[in-house]
Amino acid sequence: MKSTFDINDALLARAKRHARKTGKPLRALVEEGLRRVLEDTSSQTSYKLPDCAVGRQGAPDPLEHYSWQDLRDEIYGGR
Repeated sequence: MKSTFDINDALLARAKRHARKTGKPLRALVEEGLRRVLEDTSSQTSYKLPDCAVGRQGAPDPLEHYSWQDLRDEIYGGR
């Protein structure tokens, strides 16, 4: 498939020199780079938010029955 990309001139010049030096076509070099980037990102694990819960697990939530207004007052101390 053909595609058109705008690439920084200096980067393209470096890529062409590297392709000549290694004897690879520029297309193969670009494909290899894309494969590497896609493999790297797919192997990264997603961030897991640490559990910063307060209190005992399974204990009743003391704020469960508060309204938003009550929670706001609790947080801001009536300010």
